[in-house]
Amino acid sequence: MANIFAVTNQKGGVGKTTTCVNLAASLVATKRKVLLIDLDPQGNATMGSGVDKYSCEVSVCDLLLGEASFDEVVRKTDPAGYDILPANAELTSAEVHLLQQGNGGLSLKTALSENQSKYDFILIDCPPSLNMLTVNALTAARGVIIPVQCEYYALEGLSSLIQTIEQISESINPDLQVEGLLRTMFDPRNSLTRDVSAQLTEHFGDKVYNTVIPRNVRLAEAPSHGLPVLAYDEKSKGSLAYLALAGELTRKNKKKKVTA
Repeated sequence: MANIFAVTNQKGGVGKTTTCVNLAASLVATKRKVLLIDLDPQGNATMGSGVDKYSCEVSVCDLLLGEASFDEVVRKTDPAGYDILPANAELTSAEVHLLQQGNGGLSLKTALSENQSKYDFILIDCPPSLNMLTVNALTAARGVIIPVQCEYYALEGLSSLIQTIEQISESINPDLQVEGLLRTMFDPRNSLTRDVSAQLTEHFGDKVYNTVIPRNVRLAEAPSHGLPVLAYDEKSKGSLAYLALAGELTRKNKKKKVTA
């Protein structure tokens, strides 16, 4: 059974898509089978994986609406090596249809039910809002990875996200929990960065990953080439950081299985 993680934060620009693409590639590098699901109508994870969102005849939108099968939608990425369910602007219309359905929040979970056993990890890139697409992700996932930029407003909005996670856990998905908080765009020379980092650790304890993702030019450049940073510059600080995160995530989940 796959480890399914929704990567979300209702605040935009914190590194959700960057984390999804680069963590997926790093997990593949550790010999794991990985599926990345792009649930953001912007389709940035799709483009950043080297898949042209404009040429997709079918997308995750069709899967959610039951108009295409998993095998029809899934694509292999090269050279990253993970599978992806691509997204484009059509996904916006899917949200409207899902809202009209009584069980619209279960669409992704249902679509994955017969296919998740093919993978070790499934990562879901969520839109930067708590909408029906995000509810689908949180209903299908068993853990939530929250990228957080260490800046002044970092903690703002986290409480409502945590509350949403708790509500879904209580009502729909009892397995759902916060997997971890990931500090992104980290600059240790900045006193504000250090202060916010300390606040996160104080509030969330061992839920904060030891790995931090630094500000890195190569990490910022890679998406324009349709590549994860591991394929763009494997020796960059950004690449090494996501490899470290993949290792930390894998060890953490191995430990959970042993103690379960």
